[in-house]
Order: sequence, then C-alpha cells, then structure tokens
Amino acid sequence: MTATYQVTDPATGITSQTFDFATDAEVETALARSAAAYEKWRATPMTERVAVVKRIAQLFTERAAELGALITTEMGKRPAEARGEAEFCTEIFDYYADHGPALLADQPLPGHEGARIESLPIGPLLGVMPWNYPYYQVARFAAPNLVAGNTILLKHAENCPTSALAIARLFADAGLPDGVHENLFATHEQVAAMIADPRVKGVSLTGSERAGAAIAEAAGRNLKKVVLELGGSDPYIVLDTDDVAAAAAAAWSTRMSNMGQACNSNKRMIVMDDVYDEFVAALVEHAAAMTPRTEADADTEFSPMVSRRAAEELLAQVIDAVERGATLHVGGTLGEQAWFTPAVLTGVEPGMRAYTEELFGPVAVVYRVSSDEEAVALANAVDFGLGGAVWSRDEDRAIRVAEQLDVGMSNVNTAAGEGADVPFGGTKRSGFGRELGPLGIGEFVNKRVFYVQR
Repeated sequence: MTATYQVTDPATGITSQTFDFATDAEVETALARSAAAYEKWRATPMTERVAVVKRIAQLFTERAAELGALITTEMGKRPAEARGEAEFCTEIFDYYADHGPALLADQPLPGHEGARIESLPIGPLLGVMPWNYPYYQVARFAAPNLVAGNTILLKHAENCPTSALAIARLFADAGLPDGVHENLFATHEQVAAMIADPRVKGVSLTGSERAGAAIAEAAGRNLKKVVLELGGSDPYIVLDTDDVAAAAAAAWSTRMSNMGQACNSNKRMIVMDDVYDEFVAALVEHAAAMTPRTEADADTEFSPMVSRRAAEELLAQVIDAVERGATLHVGGTLGEQAWFTPAVLTGVEPGMRAYTEELFGPVAVVYRVSSDEEAVALANAVDFGLGGAVWSRDEDRAIRVAEQLDVGMSNVNTAAGEGADVPFGGTKRSGFGRELGPLGIGEFVNKRVFYVQR
C-alpha cells in the first residue's frame, strides 16, 4: 500500500517518515471503539471529565518544546511560534475545564416553572484538521467536546502524522479513556464513509473552500451537523495614524505570523492615501530586511512555506498580478524547496487572481483608498468573511467603519481579539459555526428542552 501520510521537511525537501493509510478494517475498529467509549464517557461525572482535560492542558505546556520541534519539521513553523502554539493549547483546555461545566449547565426557560434547556452530548464526532496549526486547531475542536461528553475521531493533515500521534500519546498519558480519542490516517473516501456512518453524529473541518464544500455536501446528504472554518482574505484598514512606521511594523508582523499561512491573516491592507506611500515604503523596508531562518530564529528571519507545491501556487498568483499590471516592490521569488521571499504587492485590481483569491503565504497586498466609504466597499468586495481590523486615532470613526464589515470577527485598533474565551469563525465563503469561547462548546450538543407541566 502506498504510504501517503509523511513527514517532509519543507526547508530541505527530505522525507524522513512515512505512514500507511488506515485500512477499512482499522476505520471500522475505530468507529466501534468510539461509539462504545461514548456510552461510558457521557456517563462519566463532569468532575472526572474536567480533571482529565485539566491534565491535558498541563501536558501541552510541559511538552511544548518537543511538540514544537515536530511541527517545525512537518510544516516549517518557526521554533518560537511552534512552542507558543503548543502552550496556547494549555489555555484552551484550561478554559473549557474551568468554564465548561457552567456553560453546559441547565438553563431555565423563562415563564415556564417546570422547564429547562439542557446541553447534552450527541456522540462520536469526526474532526478533519489542517496543517497550518497542527495543535491549536485540534485543541479548538477537542477541548469543548471532551468536556461536553462527546468522543473524537481525528483525521489530521497528511503532512502532520507525527504531531497527530503526539496528540494521541498526550491524551492517553493524561488519562483519557481508550476510544474517547481515535487518530486515523484516513483517506478522503474513508472520511466520506465515516460521515455517512450512523455512529458519527457530527463533523468539524478547518481547511479550504473546496474541502469545506465536499464535507458540507456529505454531511448534508447524511443530515449531520457540520462546522466549517474555511479561508479568509481579511481586510486590515488603516484610516489614520500618528506613527506610520509603527503602524506598518505592526501590520507586517501580523502578516508574517506563521509565514502568512493563517486563515485570518491580514491579507488585504487598505490604507488611506495620505499615509499610503510612507506605509508601503515601510513595508518594503521590512520585507527587504528578512533573511532565511537560522538557528537564531530571529524576528527578521523567515521560514519556508509548508511545501514546494504551496509556494509554487503563491508564486503563480503573484506572477498573474504582475503580468496584469500590479507592482511587485520586493520579494516574491521562489528559491530551493519551499523558501519564498516575503513580498509587497500593490496595484492589484479586479480581474487579477490576487484580488479575489486568498494569498496563503508571505505576501502583503496593499490598496490605496481616499474615503471611509471606499475602504468599506473594498473590504466587503470579496466572497470571504472571516475577520477584519480597522485602525484609527479616532475610536468612534474606527467603530463606525468596523460595524460595516461583513465578517464574523470585526476588530478595532487590534489585529484580532484573541484568546481561548473569544469565539472564532466567519461568514460568507469563510464557513459557518464557531469555535472557542462560550459559543464553541454549544456547536455539538443537544439543546434538549425538558418540560414538566406544573
């Protein structure tokens, strides 16, 4: 059988480990184990479930260095960010351990003395997870559902097998009972079969629009609840600033996080014309100062993208824009393997791929506008609706603009409101449903009305 789950270092192109697809028999065993474990896990007292989740939280910090090293090799994340991602999982698991019981507590139904609304688990859930945040994305899905009493079937990205296995070991070491979490190196066909299986009660996907459409179609055909966190092309609107250099530095730092491979990265910087030229010049200066990552792992060093294929796709988008009249100020070259030099692109217009498509990599696209109304129109011109940010010295002005953004997360004078307690999700082609915060734990529960006539 062809081994397709593999560890290929994007910095070198060297494949160090390969793993076979799961067999159909292994998938069936996992489904049976998950369904059996659900009956026991749902009946486990909340205090005991929470204790296991708290231990999971602790282990993510204790093992942050070793966990981080795995994803640096798997998908190229810079070491400091990789360790930080593992440590952030501690915050997520802690949040749901600490607040989950209250969030799931019975709620009275006003006006009906004998009625309440309960939040009950629904059964085994399938999570289809992405490569860009191999631990964080799993934590967003797993933490609330483990507290709620659901069980987890996890299909991770095909280039993240060692981090998937590390998560499984961590869960087991924390005391999670057998079958409550099942890791599967599944094929796309097996994913479709699991969605169709009556034992699976819901599916959560973080990934591309194409993957989201396929998962949503399968889930809809089988009447399964689905949560989708898809792509984004978030607007980052700079209305005014007292310090253009500082504003540009903040914007650049945000864009370069995870080598620009984040759904809610500031992919479209929309800047007022009176500061535009200075802002672009500052971005170009930052981009030009970037050098390939060394063991020093400095902020001015860039990592490889996730793969040669991803870097080639980004290059094709940049080339298309330049050939159609856009200006590439710096960077945008593809070196060995997946090393792509950070770039600044202006003059992007309708008809170019870069105008409507998500640029999932280290390219800052900057637009010039001359009014708040023009900024809003441009911000809402794409089919994505994940997040957006508006910056201004005048908070009221920024709020007025931010209120008009057609997104799931609108931010004022910050790139993003972030934290385990802050819901995450989008609208339009960026998906539907929410993860994290008080909303994340309500996606896969049965909101049962329990009514006693009195």
